[in-house]
Order: sequence, then C-alpha cells, then structure tokens
Amino acid sequence: MAEESNPLRQKDAQPATRAANEALLAELPFDDRQDYEESRRGFIAGLPDGKIVSRGGLIWNLGAYQFLDGPDAPPTVNPSLWRMAQLNMASGLFKVTDSVYQLRGLDIANMTVIEGEGGLILIDPLTTVEAAAAALELYYAHRPKLPVRAVIYSHSHVDHYGGVKGVASDEDVRAGRIAVIAPDGFMEAVGGENVLAGNAMTRRAMFQFGPLLPAGARGQVDAGLGKGIARGRVSLIAPTQVIVKPVETHTIASVEIVFHLAPGTEAPAEMHMFLPKGGVLNMAENATRHLHNFCPLRGSVVRDPRMWAFYLADAIERFGDRTEVLIGQHHWPTWGRATILDFLARQRDLYKHIHDQTVRLMNHGKRPAEIAEVLRLPQGLARDWTVRGYYGTISHNSKAVYQRYLSWYDGNPANLNPLPPQQSGAKYVEYMGGAAKIIERARADFATGEYRFVAQVLYHVVFADAANTEARELMADALEQMGYQAESATWRNAYLFGALELRFGVAKLPPRPILSPDLLSAVATDVLLDFLAVRIDPAKIGTRNFRLNLVLTDSNETLLLTISNSTLTQLVAKQAHDADATVTMSRQTLVALIVKETSVAKAIEHKAISVEGEGGLLEKLFDSLDDFELMFNILTP
Repeated sequence: MAEESNPLRQKDAQPATRAANEALLAELPFDDRQDYEESRRGFIAGLPDGKIVSRGGLIWNLGAYQFLDGPDAPPTVNPSLWRMAQLNMASGLFKVTDSVYQLRGLDIANMTVIEGEGGLILIDPLTTVEAAAAALELYYAHRPKLPVRAVIYSHSHVDHYGGVKGVASDEDVRAGRIAVIAPDGFMEAVGGENVLAGNAMTRRAMFQFGPLLPAGARGQVDAGLGKGIARGRVSLIAPTQVIVKPVETHTIASVEIVFHLAPGTEAPAEMHMFLPKGGVLNMAENATRHLHNFCPLRGSVVRDPRMWAFYLADAIERFGDRTEVLIGQHHWPTWGRATILDFLARQRDLYKHIHDQTVRLMNHGKRPAEIAEVLRLPQGLARDWTVRGYYGTISHNSKAVYQRYLSWYDGNPANLNPLPPQQSGAKYVEYMGGAAKIIERARADFATGEYRFVAQVLYHVVFADAANTEARELMADALEQMGYQAESATWRNAYLFGALELRFGVAKLPPRPILSPDLLSAVATDVLLDFLAVRIDPAKIGTRNFRLNLVLTDSNETLLLTISNSTLTQLVAKQAHDADATVTMSRQTLVALIVKETSVAKAIEHKAISVEGEGGLLEKLFDSLDDFELMFNILTP
C-alpha cells in the first residue's frame, strides 16, 4: 500500500503475524460450509445497495465491506474472524418459519417479526430510530402491511430497544394500541448502564466496535455480534407490561408466547421466549454463535456465567422437546431439534467450563493474568465454530470471573496501591535507563514478534512522555500487529483503534448531547437525579447544605432533594415542611435542564419553573454540574 494512498499509515502484516494466522488454518475446520448456507436460508430481500440513508445522513452501509467477498483471508485478518465477518454479511429480510421473520444485518442486532391475527409483534427494534424504521419498511415491502400490536424488549441493552420510536409512537402506546413488553428490572438496568456510566461506556465502546476505524482488511471487519452499530437517534418507550414471574404465558394478537425470565445472564434483565405453535425458541442473546462477554470491553457490571449456564440448561429442559427452530436476537437461526439441543448444550458447557475452571485455578492461588494464559477449552468445544471468541474471549472472560469473586485486587500488597500510570511510567523509564534504550530494545523485540511485551513496555514510555513520537509509533505498530492476529472482533477493533489514536491523537467529534433526551425521558426520576448526583463537582457546589422539595407536575411526583457534604441524595414521595425551597416544574423541563436545552434562569423567566423560598439554590445545584468530555484520553495521560 503506497504511502500516498494510505493516509492512516496502516502497515502490512509482519512475518510473525503471517505465521500465526497461517497456523490457525490447520487448526480449525475451514472446509465446513454449513453456516454459510444456514445464514442465508429463507432470504427474501435485502436493502438496496446495503444502505440506510436518512435526513441525518448515512445510517448503515454494508457496501463498505465488499472487500470480504474474497474467499481467503488476507494476512492482516485472522482467518477465523474473516469467516465470521463474511457470515455476518447475510443481510435483509428472512423467513424463519411460518409467521416468523427476521430482519438481520441492518444493525448489530436482529429485529424479529411475528405475524399475529390482525397485527405484528416485533421483538427488539434495533439500536436507532432510523434503522428500525428502515427494517420495518423492508418487511412491509414484501409482507402484508399489518399494524404493530406489540413491541417486546428481550433485554436491557440499547441495540434491543433504541429504535423503538421507528416502529411505534408514544401516542399509540399511551392509547393502548401498542403494548411494550419487557423483563422484570428492565428500566432499572437501562438506567444503571446507559445513564450513570453512559459517557465512559460510549468512549470505551469506540474501541470495542471500532466505529471510527475505516472498514477494510487493515481496519474494521466486524464486531462479532454483527458488522457494527447503526448510526442515528436512540429512543426509548417505557414498558407498559413487565414480565415478573419466572415463566409467564400470554396471548398477543392470537399468538401464544411463553416468556422465560433469565435475570443476571447476558444482561441484568433478560428473557427467552417460546412459541408453542411452530416450536420456535428465542434465546435472546444468551445463545449466540460464538463466545459472548462476561464483561465487555466497553464495561458493565460483571455477568454471572454460572447463572447463564443454569438458564441455558433450564431452557433446554423446559422447551427442548418441543423446539423445532432456534432463533436469537443476533446471528442466524438453527433448525432441527437434535442440532438445536446439541448447540444449546455446548453453549451451556462453554459458560460453565470457563466459570468453573477459573474458580478452580484461583483457588490454587493463580492470578488473573496467569489464569488467562493457561485456560483452554476442552477438546469437544475447541474446534466448534459456535463457541469461538469473536466477541468475548477466554482471556478477558476468565478475568471477569476472578473480578466477580475476588475483585480487581490480585492479593499481592505490591499491587494494592500502585502509583498512577504517569508517575509510575516516569519511574520505569528512569529505572530502565531512559526512553532511548527502552525503544531500542523494544524494536529488537518487535522484529521477533514479541508484540505483547513491546506494547506493555512502551505503555510506560508513552505515559512518562506522551510527546515521544518514536515510542508512540512503535507502540502503534505493535498494537496493529496484535489486531491483525486477533480472532476476537472486539480485540481487533481495540488494538487498531488504539494504534490510530497513538498515530493521530484523539479524534475531534462535533458536540453532542450528553445523553439521548428520549432515554432520559423514559427512565425513572430517581435515576435522573442520580445522574445529577454523579455530575456534582464539590468545588462548585461549596459547603452549603440545603434541601429542596421538588414537585413534578406532569408525572405527579414529589421528591425531597438533600445536598449535604457536597453530595446529592433524594427521597421519592417525600416533602419537608422546613425545606429551603420548593421547586415546581414538569418532568420534561427537568430533562431539558439536564441536556442543557434550557437553563434555570430561562425556565424561570418563561414560567416553566416556579420557586418558593430561596430562589438561587436550584441554580446553584445546576451550576455545580460537571460536563463530561466524550473524547477523553485513554492511550496517553
């Protein structure tokens, strides 16, 4: 690749990378082509040019991945990942069985359509409004235009609810024309992950999914669960019906659906669904065609693989003898009872094995990195395409298990309170004789393919001196080769995006709302106030303690806000007769204040807020809030 045609300075695969990728070709059954056939089974129609375009621009573009048409992986892509990236190109409207259809490859997740009597049941309306609307439009172009009667969220991750306003309106939901159904704890889980930690997760997700990487053989090829995440507007409509019992059966548009709760698995709130007519079992995101995450690179509460395996086993026992087709909200279906039961059993064993063996080794005193280095799948699983680590990996999943039981601390007091990276980096560089000597030795290690250690040692040099261009470039080269070797799409994206930022710095993105107004409008009010609480800067709020009665007129809520020791807490359905002020506004105005569509002063001026008592305290609270910069440094201090 000539330098003038390679503005991102991407480099070719080194000999060690070529050798590693070639070796994998002999280890796995690449002559097995059944997945290629099944991923396209039932295909009806695709998007024109593989694109979704809206007034906001290009939302989705599979055309960027035409380079995957070649049969053989180039040296810059792990051949196993190349295979999965090709399979994830199957896109469009697919018939699964009578009355059950899926829209796949229009976003990272699938939208499942169940045709009922006089209406449709939609499961998981993708990530964004634009993607969901385009998916439903594609469906309507080839099937009867029945009205939507219900939207089901299988679980609490944004790619399974964010596009809801592309297929349903607030008005139709309020009027009872469309039911919105979700598992118990759904709204609490959405608030915890997407609101309180939303800014940091969004930044880290750039490394996991690689949306700023160019698609190509030296860039982003896949995301494991799908090609990537659709652009556009994230929305949310709160559920009108919550599944609370372990197993509930409901009839919707004359379709009988058995809901099977699976809390604390792939998401804090998740559920499976079984359609007795047709024998269709939907495992949501608990049985996908790869190894999933126990804790994704973007971050989350650590998931419980022991319970994950339990609910897989429970689903097998409850529904296995009646199941003819297995679907999920990612990837393609599985047909045939024997094949389905075998697949589910292997998924069950996969999650339980990593859990059990990690716990066994940690009880031998092994540390997280030591466990990750030696833990392997048993022979019966290792060559199975459906358990490969395209999204999660054995390495970082075992570390998540360790964290779940024993925390981040490995038990060695030397690691209990280490110096932060910038200070320790300076000391490492000094101890090792200076940056020049470190770089010289790192170049020698790079030449022999020791990319992991090159990145590890140059981390200290870069944190000691972020302006050391030579160290940054060599570290970028090492990360790039590690990305080319990675079987996990998320690891590849993280390594290559890290290399990009080391070479060019952090991208300057246009200003954007800190969170989706639709999301904030739907979550519980106490979550909104917790979001205020985590943004309070003690230096700005000062030492004054005060209490505010808050009255929200449109939601008929009352709350008592206490600011004490620079900390905000709240009590729902509570007011204090001696509060310093009583503030009355709509909940809509509260959301507008949080996303900075208005200010306290303007809202008072326009009579959207009324205050009895000390008028300046509400303004003091909002003036104390931190604004989070999305593109914070990760590769450098």
